Amino acid sequence: MNHWIIAPVILPALLAPLIAFVMRHDLTLARTTSLAGAVAIVAIAVGLTVASASGETQVYYLGNWPAPFGIVLVLDRLSALMVLLTSVLALIVLVHAVATGWDARGRHFHALFQFQIMGICGAFLTGDIFNLFVFFEVLLIASYGLMIHGGGRERMQAGVQYIVMNLAGSTLFLFALGVLYASTGTLNIADLALRLREIPIEDAALVRVAAMLLMIVFALKAALFPLQFWLPGTYANAPAPVAALFAIMTKVGAYAIIRVHTLAFGPDIEATGPLAATWLFPAAIVTIVIGALGVLGARGLLPLIAFSILGSMGTLMVAVASFTPEATLAALYYLVHSTFAGAALFLVADLLLSRRKDQTLIPLPPTVQNGLFASLFFAAAIGMAGMPPLSGFLGKLLILDALRDPGQMPWAWGAVLAGSLVTIVGFARAGSQLFWKSTSIPAPAPKGPDRGPVTPVRAASAIEIAPTLTALAVLAGLSVFAGPVSAYLADASEQIFDRDGYIGAVLGTGAEDQP
Repeated sequence: MNHWIIAPVILPALLAPLIAFVMRHDLTLARTTSLAGAVAIVAIAVGLTVASASGETQVYYLGNWPAPFGIVLVLDRLSALMVLLTSVLALIVLVHAVATGWDARGRHFHALFQFQIMGICGAFLTGDIFNLFVFFEVLLIASYGLMIHGGGRERMQAGVQYIVMNLAGSTLFLFALGVLYASTGTLNIADLALRLREIPIEDAALVRVAAMLLMIVFALKAALFPLQFWLPGTYANAPAPVAALFAIMTKVGAYAIIRVHTLAFGPDIEATGPLAATWLFPAAIVTIVIGALGVLGARGLLPLIAFSILGSMGTLMVAVASFTPEATLAALYYLVHSTFAGAALFLVADLLLSRRKDQTLIPLPPTVQNGLFASLFFAAAIGMAGMPPLSGFLGKLLILDALRDPGQMPWAWGAVLAGSLVTIVGFARAGSQLFWKSTSIPAPAPKGPDRGPVTPVRAASAIEIAPTLTALAVLAGLSVFAGPVSAYLADASEQIFDRDGYIGAVLGTGAEDQP
């Protein structure tokens, strides 16, 4: 077995308690250890991506127990891609948090950060639906701690709403697991895919119930209509670096839908049929509309970004709902793009708001480095809105090209194009208020001797700006290397729909035969 497969889960799981209990009084040591761990996970993720590029599905049997009786981790192109995406984003966000001092505003930031990485990577690697639930809970607990990092009444209120919604989703998840196990006798994804083929449609009522419950849970994680209302408040009130990391959180729900509802509950499975796609497509269309209108009507910078991420999730899920290799390729390309675009926007917002002190979209005197922040904001906004030359334009073109079915094309094309236009208008309005109109407002007059001098605003250093530039560089790189990236994602998409290959890799060889 390739023991490196479990490393993205084990390494942060070991670092988190070490930082929490041994280094909690030494911020410098905690920062060094956390950053070293993040760099190591990036290196491991790169190695796993290279190992998976051959197309071989590799399986790690915990305790050397064969599937479906034991816990398995599965590495293929999709899971390797998602682990690499998570590790790179986590490193970018962590550098920003350390450079700006966000990690010093509350206790146990780095321990919670490592637990978050553990939960996300575990969710992407697990080959068992029950352990998907376990990793969901790990990342939920860690994300709640990060959500309220730094305190504040509004942040606490948004955090309570966030955890209540996700606990309700966890309850439904358990119900779905119980129904599914009672119907099939297994929760291993590969074994489940094999057994569902043998269930006749007249005996599959409980299976369809379980499939829809799982769809509801995953749609909640992905913030799809009508379960999307938790995202704007949560992302808008979370610390901006934490919200940048949360850009990958909704992708966990999208990944779960791609993995479980393609492999086990695919449209060509007689027991479930096109049940998932029937509900997923209209929900995605409405989510695009809500996100675009939210961007247009937002009165604050962070709500504006939060609604843009909501709209991007709708665009992503429109492609996922087709459950075809071509649409899945487009969805994966847009998934990578939208993750870094959303993170870049939140990082820019943090740099700006820490100096502007007011996120309301009204003209105020220009802050220090106003031109630099304006350039970073508009670059990230171009990426999120889907304008050339950044990768959002190519991602949406791929999605539109894949959605040519006469029943889907008018709705999908109309929603994506109109949503993009409205999003462009919303970001242009916000940018003009924050940067252009602010130049015509004079700076406040110096205070009198009795009131003391005006405290100068510190300019952002190179290390503070570097994470944002890195995220934007990824967007540019996705455009420049769109051909090789698309080729890799095409292979990943084909592998996702190769059910027999996945089932054979997980179940075909017992753990006792593994080297």
